[in-house]
Amino acid sequence: MNRKTVTALLLSLLFLCPSFAGAEENPWTHTFYFENDLFTGTDSNYTNGIKYSLISPDLSPRADDGKLPRKVLEYIHRIPFIRESEPQYTHKVEFSIGQNIFTPADISQGGLIKDDRPYAGWTYVSTSYHRKSSSPDTVSFMDSVEVQIGIVGPESFAEQSQRLIHKIRDLQRPNGWDNQLKNEPGLAMVFERKWLFHPGKREKPGYSFITHAGGALGNVHTYLNSGCELRLGWNIPEDFGVSIIRPAGSTRLSIGKDFSIYGFAAVNGRLVFQDVFLDGNTFTDSHSIDKKIPVADVAAGLAINFRHFIISWTQVLRTKEFKGQERAHSFGALAVSYSFPYDLRNLLEDRLELLAGLD
Repeated sequence: MNRKTVTALLLSLLFLCPSFAGAEENPWTHTFYFENDLFTGTDSNYTNGIKYSLISPDLSPRADDGKLPRKVLEYIHRIPFIRESEPQYTHKVEFSIGQNIFTPADISQGGLIKDDRPYAGWTYVSTSYHRKSSSPDTVSFMDSVEVQIGIVGPESFAEQSQRLIHKIRDLQRPNGWDNQLKNEPGLAMVFERKWLFHPGKREKPGYSFITHAGGALGNVHTYLNSGCELRLGWNIPEDFGVSIIRPAGSTRLSIGKDFSIYGFAAVNGRLVFQDVFLDGNTFTDSHSIDKKIPVADVAAGLAINFRHFIISWTQVLRTKEFKGQERAHSFGALAVSYSFPYDLRNLLEDRLELLAGLD
């Protein structure tokens, strides 16, 4: 391997490796989500979901700079609702990318299954804004606003994703993707508020209770939703619970270093007025199925937090989503989050100095 190749490899590694110094200051938070119904022995309905999200440090003028470039912070701090914000509020921005896959119950059939849901994929990017209260009271809240933009149909590459995974794992080949929804750009605008009720004094064994309410508007999703979550365990963090992949559902704005372990049970109910994955394409004819308007998710699981990492496992039972669906659907959800101060301002200078020392 020649000198240029070695230098290029080192350069790539150096840029990919973050600095972990001062991890308590004002960190970035990464979360990786993976959801699949193979955990429950099925392969249908909402069959797979993956998502990666990056949440910024607190952008408040009073917060540590979070290793962001000064010029960027100057523009952010001119935004009125951030500049004039009261001290108890934090302000964070989230960037996400994800893909969800939906199939009928029998994926061995190649023809159209008229009495079952369509094949469909949704690949999207999103931006969210989170405002959280950090008062010492026993009730805190967080507002989340999210805009999702993506594509439904063949250009979502859901077919290729499912075929690849099934080939690697030697599973039944999905044969009906020729009947999937047609290409359609998708937009969803979502708002949700969460309330956290917790004891005034934090004790090692304890509990907390979270409620939420919100809604979505767009050709992909239009709904109203509400729900709650109960947590019982050891050293429960003062965050907003465990989230599966759902719009404006992110809760892990930062991850503490203290050890905690807790179990949780949650419910989220929706009144669904538009669901492109059941109603079919908005602007052209396609396969569709008569949806049910009230839908609910009942979930339970376990979360463990240690040294700025948190991992959670959730088992979800989703009620029937359309008329003629034989039974409720179940899937498992794994989420891994970690926080660190990614120093965008000094990273380039530090890495170039290290590379200079290699000459």
